[in-house]
Amino acid sequence: MRNYIKLSLLFFLVILSSCEDVIDIDVQTDTTRLVIEASIDWEKGTLGNEQTIQLSTSSAFFDTSNNTAVTGASVRVTNDNSGAVFVFEDQNNGNYTMSTFDPVLGDSYTLEVLHAGETYNAKETLNAVPEIAEVYQDLEDGFDEEVLEVHVVFNDPEALGNNYLFKFQKQGELFPELELGDDEFVNGNELDWWYEIESDEDTDKVEEFVAGDVVSFDMYSISEAYGNYIEILINQIGGVGLFDTTPVSVKGNCINITTPDNYAHGYFRLTEFNRTSYTFE
Repeated sequence: MRNYIKLSLLFFLVILSSCEDVIDIDVQTDTTRLVIEASIDWEKGTLGNEQTIQLSTSSAFFDTSNNTAVTGASVRVTNDNSGAVFVFEDQNNGNYTMSTFDPVLGDSYTLEVLHAGETYNAKETLNAVPEIAEVYQDLEDGFDEEVLEVHVVFNDPEALGNNYLFKFQKQGELFPELELGDDEFVNGNELDWWYEIESDEDTDKVEEFVAGDVVSFDMYSISEAYGNYIEILINQIGGVGLFDTTPVSVKGNCINITTPDNYAHGYFRLTEFNRTSYTFE
C-alpha cells in the first residue's frame, strides 16, 4: 500500500510538470533616450563650487545587465546674466564634473549637452532658500496626537511665488520621503512644516518616531516648473490605484533643439538648500 501511494504521488507530480507551459509576456518598451540628471544643488553656507552632472541612456525596466553610462558628450552650463561658462569634464563613467562652479542667487543658467550629433538645452534660475529658524518635536499637529512629529520653522520671503521641496529621511531607512510646498496662501509669513511617520497598516509594522531616532532634513528652493515635474514623479512612485491615471512618460525641461521628437528624460535644476538633522528626545 505504501509503495502504491508513492507511485501514485510520483505519477501525479509528473502530470503536473508536464502541464506547465512557458508564458512569454510582451513588456512594453520605449525608445532609448538620453537621461540627463543635472541637479546643481548649493548647500547654504558652502561654496557650491563642486558639481556633478550624470548622463546615461534609458533601458528596459527588467534589464539590469547593460552599462547605460554615456561618455564622450560635451556638457557645459552658462550663466545667462554674466556670460560665464562652466565646462564639465568627462570622467568616462557617465559623470561630468566641475570644481569651480560659481552659483549666483537670482541668476539664470542654461545647460547645453552635445551627444551623438544632437544638442540638448535647458534653462533654470537659482532661487534663494530661507534660513531655518527652529527645529523641534511635538505631538499636537500630526494626524495622530500620540505620534511624534518633527517641525521645521522658517520665514517665507515677501515676494510671492516661492516653491519648496522637502526631503525627510529617518536614520536607517533606505529611501527618503519627499514633500512639496508653496507660499500661495501663506506668502511672507512664518511657516511651520511638520513631518510624522505612521504605522504601516498592511504589515502592522510600527514605524513611528521614538526617543533616540534621528531624522535628516533637506529643504530646497525650487522653481514652479520643477515642482510640477517632481509632483508627477512622486504620484507615480506612490503606485496606481483602481481609479488612478496610468503612469505616463514624464518630460523634463531638457529640449532637443536638433531633433525635437528625440527628447531627453531627466531635468536641469538649480537649487539652494538647507540641511539639518534632529534627534528625538
